[in-house]
Amino acid sequence: MPRPPLPALDAWRQLLGAENVLTDGAIPQRYCQDTSDSPQRPAAVLRVAAATQLPGLMRIAAEFRLAVHPISTGNNWGYGSALPTSDCVTLIDLGALQAILDFDPELGVVTVEPGVTQGMLADFLDRGGHDYMVPVTGAGPNCSVLANALERGYGITPHADHFSAVTDLEAVLADGSIHRSALAEAGSPELARLFKWGIGPYFTGLFSQSGFGIVTKMSIVLVRRPQCAKVCLFSLADDKLLEAAVQRVRRLLVELPGTLGGVNLMNRHRVLAMTAPYPDASQLDAHGLMPPDLVEQLGRAYQIAPWTGFATLYGRRSVVAAAQKEIRRAFKGVGSRLLFLSPRQAGWLTALARRLPGGMGERLGRSATTLNSSLELVQGRPNETALPLAYWRARLPQPAAGRNPAADGCGLLWYAPLIPMRPADVRRFVNFARHELPRLGMEPLITLTSQGDRLFDSTVPLLFDKRDSTASTAASTGLEHLIEAGRRLGFYPYRLHVQSQAAHLARQTENASVASRLRQALDPLDLIAPGRYAGRHPQDR
Repeated sequence: MPRPPLPALDAWRQLLGAENVLTDGAIPQRYCQDTSDSPQRPAAVLRVAAATQLPGLMRIAAEFRLAVHPISTGNNWGYGSALPTSDCVTLIDLGALQAILDFDPELGVVTVEPGVTQGMLADFLDRGGHDYMVPVTGAGPNCSVLANALERGYGITPHADHFSAVTDLEAVLADGSIHRSALAEAGSPELARLFKWGIGPYFTGLFSQSGFGIVTKMSIVLVRRPQCAKVCLFSLADDKLLEAAVQRVRRLLVELPGTLGGVNLMNRHRVLAMTAPYPDASQLDAHGLMPPDLVEQLGRAYQIAPWTGFATLYGRRSVVAAAQKEIRRAFKGVGSRLLFLSPRQAGWLTALARRLPGGMGERLGRSATTLNSSLELVQGRPNETALPLAYWRARLPQPAAGRNPAADGCGLLWYAPLIPMRPADVRRFVNFARHELPRLGMEPLITLTSQGDRLFDSTVPLLFDKRDSTASTAASTGLEHLIEAGRRLGFYPYRLHVQSQAAHLARQTENASVASRLRQALDPLDLIAPGRYAGRHPQDR
């Protein structure tokens, strides 16, 4: 891979300190690891200790026309981890910028730097006795709050769309200048943190899923932890009930805004991946996948229906109680085993499961532990409950805490298409996924997560044994096939792996033209994260 020229490296060493400019064999392995077979490696790594260093860093990059790629924690598992889009790019590691710069305990707005993780924010709120929820994701406590919002990540807490909760940010542009919002520049930084739209043109959105600048701080509105938080669990005893369930989910989301936080619909395969160990090779079919009769058998053993619903409820106890009645009424004749659980009740269930003997106790214990951890996420407390999925199919050993799928050798790619919340569209997508995924050597693990009352996002994990180079290549090829085949059916991802972004750019016409003109104005040398959703691919620079 091309290494930056010595004069550029010397200038960066003078600015950052020699120990923070890494090249060749001095680049730690963690910057090169991913849960895919992506071949690209950084040309160099620059570790930034203070945001004030970035303008000078970018002026040096501009002088020598060197492309850079900023990362926060580099834990973007399933989408590229810390990898840039090409070998010819220098990584800028912002993980040491871990300050919580401002917090308004009365209004619930926090301003964070890129290295602030979900876990750090949770600790800060707990230490101060601030009863607010962290915008959690399934990626775990060690992932950046700022970076997840920039990637338009989401969860199932009240602010499900994390970028929608962003009110203000500051970014360093390609020429080293600093972008601030109009209200902040007018001397009203507090108003900038409180009023998302500012005054005049709205520029904040330009920095989401783009390389238009390096964001150094971000203000986010937090949700106060409600008096009552519950989950609603329900089953669909027959796959044919899916369409009716989608209708009722959409109606409830319309009728219970603010109380019903979000709804997940998970197929049996997906729930088994959370509760049962992956079967040994003797139980798999000729393609190394779970045959339908085994899936059904395990479903009976673990009491898992063809579809499982998981919904979140927030509000005053009386409001949540009233919402429960509406949900029961809506799912009558469609949903079965309807159950509402508070965190305390989930804890009782876990304790009960531990006392049951034999296989039934073990199976119930697995399910109860997962449920209990999921309740913590619902309350805005980050944990690792979703991370074991990455280890499931390859049967990899995993630590009890501090899981890192990239470092631990997991094979994981995310296919995350958007699906209109219409019964017919959902069925078309499910049929598509069930047909295509096994053909690609993948278990059809399907989750449908509500994005408001009009869309589902389906986060489909492509799990494979990364130790098998053939399986790794097949997974990457399979992901591109799913993106293109899904596009032809009207489904397209909300977020892409770094390897998929070049193909995405090739599909753009008018959108790419507008992005290119913006890029030309803000970054004419195409320096910041080239090939990241907007701009030219690095190899075409």
